[in-house]
Amino acid sequence: MLLMTTAHAQMKADLPGNKAAAAGPKNLLAEAARSVGVKQCQPAITRLSALAINGTSAHDVLVDWDRAHPDRGPFFSLTGIEYAGASAAVSITAVPQDGGTCSVSAERISIAPYSCKSIADTELKGYSATPLLPTFTVYVSPAEPGGSVSLVDSPPGCLIIRRYVQYNWTEQTKMGVPARK
Repeated sequence: MLLMTTAHAQMKADLPGNKAAAAGPKNLLAEAARSVGVKQCQPAITRLSALAINGTSAHDVLVDWDRAHPDRGPFFSLTGIEYAGASAAVSITAVPQDGGTCSVSAERISIAPYSCKSIADTELKGYSATPLLPTFTVYVSPAEPGGSVSLVDSPPGCLIIRRYVQYNWTEQTKMGVPARK
């Protein structure tokens, strides 16, 4: 596993002459994937991780990959993200496929201090609901193929799992994953 800290990346960003420092915080996950030799799925990892860290105040990553074949094996990651007064976890997996494509999965896990019903009523209008358990409901929308939102009652709040899966992703498919807080 590789653990890359925000402080370490910030120290590199603060070096004189580093033009990336002016561009904002580094995308630590994209940087980690690149540094271990991931190439084929790099564009997908970069795109998903950029969406995951958009608007955050800090983030840090934990990654694992096939060390013998970094560009041919799966790449797994867990990113902790912080917003003002809140935090979440993002899991991104990328698996290279034949023909230069990748299968990707991303999950954003957070807790809201509201009931799951109020979140569904406010944010998931037009979604179809499938109860898996009395306290666990999955919502999907035809407007977001490959995406789902699972709400798990966790009084006094709600556990929210936003999930996105796409098979045979290429740079031309340009994932339309919405950034969510």
